[in-house]
Amino acid sequence: MGNCIICGTSVDGEICKSHEEDAVFEFRGTTPSQLTPGRYYRGTVDGYADFGVFIDIGDHVTGLLHRSELDKRLESLDWEPGDEVFVQVLDVRDNGNVDLGWSIRQREREFRGHLVETADDEFLPEEADDDPDGSKTDSEPEPDPEPDSGAEPSASADDTGPSDEASPSTGGAEAVAAESGSVVTESATASAPTTDDVADAEPEAEPALKRTTIDAIENQVGSVVRLEGEITGVRQTSGPTVFELRDETGTVECAAFEEAGVRAYPDVEVEDIVALEGEIERHHGDLQVETETLEILEDEARETVVDRLESAIEREARPADVAPLADHDAVAAVEEEIGDAATAIRRAIMEARPVVVRHAATADGYVAGAAIERAALPLIREKHTREDAEYHYFERRPLEGRVYDMDAATDDVTSMLEARDRHDEQLPLVVLVGTGSTVESADGYELLSLYGAEALVIDDSRADEEIVDAVSAAVAPSVSGADVADLTSTALAANVAAHVNDDVRDDLEHLPAISYWENAPEAYLELATEAGYDETDISERREAVALEAFYQSYKDKRELVADLLFDGNADLAAHVSEQFRDKLETELGTARENRSVQEVDGLTVTVLDTDAFTHRYDFPTTILLLDALHRREREESAATLGIGEDELHVRTTEAIDVRALGNAIAERVPNGGVHVVGGRDGHVEFLPGERDAVHEAALEALGETLA
Repeated sequence: MGNCIICGTSVDGEICKSHEEDAVFEFRGTTPSQLTPGRYYRGTVDGYADFGVFIDIGDHVTGLLHRSELDKRLESLDWEPGDEVFVQVLDVRDNGNVDLGWSIRQREREFRGHLVETADDEFLPEEADDDPDGSKTDSEPEPDPEPDSGAEPSASADDTGPSDEASPSTGGAEAVAAESGSVVTESATASAPTTDDVADAEPEAEPALKRTTIDAIENQVGSVVRLEGEITGVRQTSGPTVFELRDETGTVECAAFEEAGVRAYPDVEVEDIVALEGEIERHHGDLQVETETLEILEDEARETVVDRLESAIEREARPADVAPLADHDAVAAVEEEIGDAATAIRRAIMEARPVVVRHAATADGYVAGAAIERAALPLIREKHTREDAEYHYFERRPLEGRVYDMDAATDDVTSMLEARDRHDEQLPLVVLVGTGSTVESADGYELLSLYGAEALVIDDSRADEEIVDAVSAAVAPSVSGADVADLTSTALAANVAAHVNDDVRDDLEHLPAISYWENAPEAYLELATEAGYDETDISERREAVALEAFYQSYKDKRELVADLLFDGNADLAAHVSEQFRDKLETELGTARENRSVQEVDGLTVTVLDTDAFTHRYDFPTTILLLDALHRREREESAATLGIGEDELHVRTTEAIDVRALGNAIAERVPNGGVHVVGGRDGHVEFLPGERDAVHEAALEALGETLA
């Protein structure tokens, strides 16, 4: 019977059940069955496989840390064979396989105790120092060493009585000096400080550390430095508290340890201005500061740092000038807004705020979102020292439809509040691309603003002026009176991205051409040609992205989209685009066989029952199919009408205001629950029970509108 090394309660061993996970164990057994699931063990990296990392637990047992258990991508680990790591044993299977789990604590000092575990016992490491085999025995006192020949035995306290060194007389000091062969003069003895003098003397103050900047610490590993800046994030691990600190040059994580799982410096919160001193280390390849002191700055000291941060952001965030990728009237109409949007994105990156891009789940939306991503990621890697920063501070979340509705906004608010509450993360900048520029999105922006989150819009649609006041920046040429007939969201987003990061401008030049299904402006085609993309390259990438946008449309597919758009993977694009054409042609053939052609006031209208004659949950989407059908039919038809169970989509050879069309239908079918989603370029929704009446009313309204 003993006492728990952590809480002191009586236990049969060295640690109680409730604190087993607070200690790290050194395994000295010989078989997997001797491990205890749930405990944390010290191990060494044995090697990598596609599915995880093999870790040696002691000298005789190897376990697998599966990639699904990691808190980062397997490729992001910088462990080398032989590196010491800490893992948790999750399970020991009947066949001897050992399943391991990730440990966020990767230093022994982050655990509250250290024990040795053998086949049948556990004990403190000190008790095993004299026992290399790991078997614990009762310690016996060692015999006094034999005196060397000629050496005089030392006197014991019993022989000498009180020590001369304790005597206040000078004779004791002289005797000691004489015995050691040195000479002590009277003056030397008199000048020596007394014990009380030494105690009263104040220690010499260490010189204050000079401030350094985060961009300079990479060459100072092992040194203690002083940093000043803003706390942009706090997260509590099962070991240390990790503070994220931003100065005018970048961001770094700073670990502060009180005790395992206990919040260090509890008064320090996000947005506090602080001075921090600590040692620079590398933690799994990332630079990290081991915090020694952390002080909240006030008054003049605080203002000095705030001014320094603000000046740096103002200086770096706004592009020097706006130079569009190519001559394009619609883009030229919003040059100032392009600069504003680029500044907002750059500023968010510098302030360590996450950037969340919400783009339409279409080919145009994915390419536009990827353009922003291409520009932002290098800046994030440059500003943040943690290896996974590009996944932590940038996210694309595809969005169904052209409206940022309350469902999407609620999803974003829920995510950001959870990140704030769990990790003290700052509120994000939400960037809407190819969506969100009409009044139907106003409620979503209002919800964001109630929590202080910022939003901006980049959209080629015919936007509503009310949205300009609802967001921090709106890149919407229609608001400026520009003709947007030959515009895509990618053309706008690529121009914004080029001003977010001028270093990637060359990577973006071919993207606008990819986003046009037809009639791409010549200037963009020339840019693509100069970048090495011919007409086939462009069309294959557009078709490939369109197909991949459909599958798991709620996911960003970051690596796959990058492979298709930027990495010159022509074989991949050709393979996927071939599937696109096969699927589209099959569905298009079915649609043409089942369409009807109707005459309305002298106009020919192609009508497709999308509920009856499309595979609603297979590729292509209804919108993509109607677009393709209209391109095939427009020689004979002025409009293509797709009507489903409760939605109506229209494509016309001349621009039409869908909002006006919806109002006309609503007048004819007042009880049909008719309303328009997505503004002038949107679609009409209605009650399924009034489908036939809406169909007839839509044909009449089209005849009046296009006559």
